[in-house]
This record gives sequence, C-alpha cells and structure tokens, in this order.
Amino acid sequence: MQARALYSVVSDGSITTPKGFRAGGLHCGLKKTTRYDLGAIVCEVPAAAAGVYTTNVFQAAPIKVTRESIESDGFLRAVIVNSGNANAVTGKQGEEDAYEMRSRFAESIGVSADQVAVASTGVIGENLKMDKVRSGIDALPAQLQSDRHASEGFCQAILTTDLVQKMVCVSVEIDGQTVHIAGAAKGSGMIHPNMATMLGFVTTDAAIGSDALQALLREATNYTFNMITVDGDTSTNDMLVAMASGLAGNSELTPEHEGWAAFSAGLRHVCEVLAKAIARDGEGATKLVEVQVHGAVSDDAANAIAKTVIGSSLVKSAVFGADANWGRIIAAVGRAGQPVNPDTVDVRIGDIVTLEQSRPVAFDEDAALEYLKGDTVVIRVDLHMDNGTATAWGCDLTYDYVRINAAYRT
Repeated sequence: MQARALYSVVSDGSITTPKGFRAGGLHCGLKKTTRYDLGAIVCEVPAAAAGVYTTNVFQAAPIKVTRESIESDGFLRAVIVNSGNANAVTGKQGEEDAYEMRSRFAESIGVSADQVAVASTGVIGENLKMDKVRSGIDALPAQLQSDRHASEGFCQAILTTDLVQKMVCVSVEIDGQTVHIAGAAKGSGMIHPNMATMLGFVTTDAAIGSDALQALLREATNYTFNMITVDGDTSTNDMLVAMASGLAGNSELTPEHEGWAAFSAGLRHVCEVLAKAIARDGEGATKLVEVQVHGAVSDDAANAIAKTVIGSSLVKSAVFGADANWGRIIAAVGRAGQPVNPDTVDVRIGDIVTLEQSRPVAFDEDAALEYLKGDTVVIRVDLHMDNGTATAWGCDLTYDYVRINAAYRT
C-alpha cells in the first residue's frame, strides 16, 4: 500500500504525456492487412536513454543498432519500430537494412543517426521489404503528434499477434513538480522470463542520468518483464528502451534524492502493468494466471519456483480446463531445483486451500470450478521455510495457442 501512494495512475495518459515526446504510426505495407506496421517515438531534446535486451544468442540486427546508439553517449532522440518482419537471422543484409532505417529516419527528423534506436518484430529469417520501409519512413514525420490518438497509432504499429494495445501512464510529485512516466509494449507469443518476445518503450520527463535510468530499468525488468511466461520461448528481438527528456523541472534524480523511491515505484508500476497485459494477451489465452510464492529460503529461490509453476504446461492446461488439480502445482514446485521442505508446503487456488502442511485438504470442488472459470487466477504457494517471496505471471494454455502458431507464417 505504501508504494502505491508514491504515484498516481493517469487514466487518460499515453506515451506522449511526458513533456517533449511525440509519436505516431502508419501502414507501409509490411503486413498483409491495413493495420499499421511502422511507428516512432521522437523527443524534442536529447533524452537520457537505457535499454534491456533479449538473452537469445541469435539477436536480431536492430538489437545491435540500438545498443550502438545508446552506448555512443547515453542519449536518444527517437526510436523507429516496424512490425510484420523481425529482421532477424538475415545476415549482412539485415544489418545494412537496420542501419538504413536508422539513418533514413534520423535524416527525416533532422538528428544524427546515432541518436536513433531501431526495433523490429515479426517473422524471423525474411529480409525487410526496404522499398516499403523507405516510403513509410519518409511519410512518418507527418504522423508524429503529442496527443493520445497519435500514441495509439504507435501502439497499433508495433503489434503482431496481439489482440489489444498495451499502454499505461503514471505521475509522481518530485521537487514540487509533476513528473510523468509512461509506457507502451507489444507481446503475445514466445514470451518467457529473462525478456520475452516483446518490445517495450518507456518515456518520462524526469531529469535523470542515463546510468541511473539504466539501473532502475534493469531492476524494474527483473521484477516484471522477467517474471512473465506464455510458452517457454525467448525471441530474437526483445528489447525494452527507456527515454527521459528531463523537461519536468525536477533536480536530477540519484539514489540520494528524496524523490528516488517515488520515481522507482512509478517506473516499476508501469513495467508491471505492461508485463501483466502481455501475459493476459498471450496467444489464445483466456485467463491471466498469477503465481505467488512465499516462505522460500531466498527471493531468488522463490523467483525460480514461481517461474517453474507459471511455466508448467500441465498447470496452464489445468487452469484452462478449470481443473483444481493442485498435484500439478506441487509437482512443479518440487522440480524447480530449489530447497523445499516436503512436509511444510501450503497451496491455495484463489482463497481455496487445497494443501496444508503438505497434506491434502478437502475443498469445495464446485467453488473451485467457478473460481477457475474467471479471467484471473491466483495460485499461492507458501513453503514455510524463510522470508523469500516472488510473483510471476502467465496465462492458460489453450487450443487456440496451437492454432495460431501452427499457421504463424501463413
């Protein structure tokens, strides 16, 4: 409760609510439909920047370009994103195309190339249709605005199999100034801890240095985006980029600043909302599943157990079928490779106790069925060993997941 009091949710906010940002999107022809497939976020001043990237060994060309841009001096003016094509595992040509996207967009908005980040998402192993990308880049600056409609255009442009756009904004009071933190993301399949098949973008008008922003972004990622799973796969293109314009008027944030905790809480909330939205929007999913682990020997142990339970195909299938099969939960706990006392574990599905001190508890099957039919399912595991805690998010495993991924390229 205390953390929530440090920030306020801006219900009508968007990624352009923080001062200095514009965004937009358009259809350039990379997708077969008329949905937008090219978008950008632009800052009117050099923005302190930070990034977190996929752990997959096969990293797409845009990852290399974006790393290079951020590491050049820690600042960005823009990020350009396409969907419909991942530009991954495309060799030398893929790198050249990513660099051309960077330089062409930089020229179109009048900034240097090393101030632009690039992101792509879509099918792996196919070259970009650069004639369409070039035309789209040339038309994109005219679409960049600072209103919510333009932000929604950007959100549409980054989607692949997503069913919904994902955007959130909060405000915090720092040095008597209102500071905004906003985020947008895409992600639906190939979602797994340690980044997911996601693209995430955070904007803020806080004054904060690149190193401090990087530290906070990585910390927030570890508690949010690194705690979601849909299908156990990690993609080639995942990245989370944050940009801070510094236009809110606060003094620069450091760990010693009295506003540090409030800003950190706000950033973590933005990341958590986006992470849970990705998990809820998992391909074919009908339910958001939350696994809470308490009483582990450490937070790291709790983290590993929560990830194992949320990633279990058997647990996910049971949730889809509204089957209160707690045996699948306890089996996942036991194979997580972490210390567990087999005599002291409690398991709850919602508020329904199914296991207490590792002994089955008679429970109302009909009540459990009704609870599991809901669109949010919370599983609580208490090991009664120490104070380690963690929370992970995922979704159920449905017939539609197979249908969607069996025909992804067609």
